[in-house]
Amino acid sequence: MFLPIKREEFDGTPDFIYVIGEAYVDHPSFGHAIVSRLIESEGFSVVMIPQPMSDADYTVFGEPRIGFLVSSGVVDSMVNNYTVAKMKRTRDVYSEGGDVGKRPDRAVDVYTRTLKRLYPSSPVIIGGIEASLRRFAHYDYWADEVLPSILVTSGADLLIYGMGERPIKEICSLLRKGVPIEKIRDVRGTCYFDSFSNLSAKLKKDIEEHNAEFCPSYESVKSNKLEYVKAFNIESRMNDPYRAKKLLQKHGGKYVVVNEMQFPMSADELDKIYDLPYERNYHPSYVRGVPAIEEVKYSLTSVRGCFGACNYCAITYHQGRIVQKRSKENIIKEAKLLVRDRDFKGYIHDVGGPTANFRDTACKKQHARGACTDSYCIGYKKCPNLEISHKEYIELLQALREIEGVKKVFIRSGIRFDYVMYDKDESFLRELVKHHVSGQLKVAPEHVSDRVLKAMNKPDFAVYKAFKERFDELNRSIKKKQYLVPYLISSHPGSTLSDAIDLALYLKSIGYMPEQVQDFYPTPSTKSTCMYYTELDPDTLEPIYVAKTKREKMMQRALMQYRKKSNYDIVHEALLLAGRSDLIGFGEGCLIKPTKEEALERNKERGVTKVRTADEYVKKSEAKEKIVRNDKYYEEKAKNKDSFGNKRGKRDGSFSAVQVNLGRNKSGKKKGGNKK
Repeated sequence: MFLPIKREEFDGTPDFIYVIGEAYVDHPSFGHAIVSRLIESEGFSVVMIPQPMSDADYTVFGEPRIGFLVSSGVVDSMVNNYTVAKMKRTRDVYSEGGDVGKRPDRAVDVYTRTLKRLYPSSPVIIGGIEASLRRFAHYDYWADEVLPSILVTSGADLLIYGMGERPIKEICSLLRKGVPIEKIRDVRGTCYFDSFSNLSAKLKKDIEEHNAEFCPSYESVKSNKLEYVKAFNIESRMNDPYRAKKLLQKHGGKYVVVNEMQFPMSADELDKIYDLPYERNYHPSYVRGVPAIEEVKYSLTSVRGCFGACNYCAITYHQGRIVQKRSKENIIKEAKLLVRDRDFKGYIHDVGGPTANFRDTACKKQHARGACTDSYCIGYKKCPNLEISHKEYIELLQALREIEGVKKVFIRSGIRFDYVMYDKDESFLRELVKHHVSGQLKVAPEHVSDRVLKAMNKPDFAVYKAFKERFDELNRSIKKKQYLVPYLISSHPGSTLSDAIDLALYLKSIGYMPEQVQDFYPTPSTKSTCMYYTELDPDTLEPIYVAKTKREKMMQRALMQYRKKSNYDIVHEALLLAGRSDLIGFGEGCLIKPTKEEALERNKERGVTKVRTADEYVKKSEAKEKIVRNDKYYEEKAKNKDSFGNKRGKRDGSFSAVQVNLGRNKSGKKKGGNKK
């Protein structure tokens, strides 16, 4: 049974009212489903208000007994509503029918301020990725300025950051003991905003004993980019449950207090979360459906957390670097639920998480001491202590394939190809190629420039090339036609116009043009966003190149799709600006053809008076390609024909299309043969 979303579905006063920025989908891929079911399992009543638009929507259940919960949804509302070019999106897959306009910009602020206006005495707890990544003062790409903590702008009483299950359980335990939300101040994974005089004696003692640390203030990071980098480095270093201290950041006359990160969940704890009684679908009131369910409905989450630590990725700061896993038995149990679904066609779409082939922590010491604060497990260079094994993941995939009713098990969440290549046992790669690719495998080399890859904390490009070569070899060996689809990012900090041209030349060399291009999106609180805003490398404090103008970002993006006619002018401009006019011409190594004026000028120098324009050259080339295609077609049709064009083995005297094309009429004589 779904949780109530209408007044007639619930009698009395609920303990909690959960306001969300997306359609209500009771599936464990959606944070609001997990949190609401967990609260229900703790013995509290909870009702849902999805995507409220008016005061009447907020007040449908009245005032809750304990308080409100607020989340903008699976995606930050600004990322959900705008493209990287700051254009309004035309589709929202998390709303009924994909409709846009149902989630406000900065949804957590809007929802919380509205609730505080309507119910000033009711506490509000905010959470989800939008709140989590904005817990400190942060650079906001859309406003193009440093904004204060979302606790300040929203007026919320408490913020839960990261994955919320542990804090929710502890908060529920305190509530059962009679502790009001306003007094809950020491739960790991939570933050609050208060004056120094109101801070607890315990926290003040922690400050005196250096068990709590101050970040540069909001006013300081807003006015000084070096201070912004300093604050970012402190916040990143403390983003680990084993090494963290409480952090305080001053905003005006008060402080944002960020408690230590919650500890990772055990397999048993995660199993219990995924055993909760989800309906595994969108609420039946959505007659046009919710598009986001399509990809996840028959997918299995096997892990959370990621030690990959890509600098542009928010997962490091939301889920943490310590990988947590469900048990194999629990995942198989969920797979059998999928098989019983009447719409299941036999295909499990994915088995993974942030990184599908990370099944355990990067090394054993993370279980006791956490992730290192001054080095990475994997990335541009791998740690010598990294423990590499796909054994358990292979066993899980094999067990899923053996379930009756399962035809195929695909892997569509990210595969870390560097981790695959570092594994001396090739069993996983062989299993992947043989059983788990649906024609195309999406991987993320992201760029070809090693300097840019280092800024991203991705492996150097040689690792990807080695992976591609081996992937292709294995496919040829089993006579399969499967291909890699590389994810690539343009305009990441560190990427110059020359780097973008090198990327375009690589794409030309492999005969590939991406249908969609991802320009770097500076989302709140990532390391790459820190680089973008400050134009400094946070590790070295050295300057780093950043493409910031709209025009240059367009150039870098267009170069990845240099073949598109609509991109010709801007690619031409980019090549001239970079001093690469050698790539404008008719040669095989060129990216684009010259303009008519350029062609005339070049031919004057060579003494040629007439020249085809670029358009004429393209038309001529297309005509030649058509002739070649026709020739190949007729060669195929002509196979197994005798000298008269009859199909071998046939004696009916019929003529093929090839004969007619060669100039014979139905009598078999050449056309015009009777003329004298």
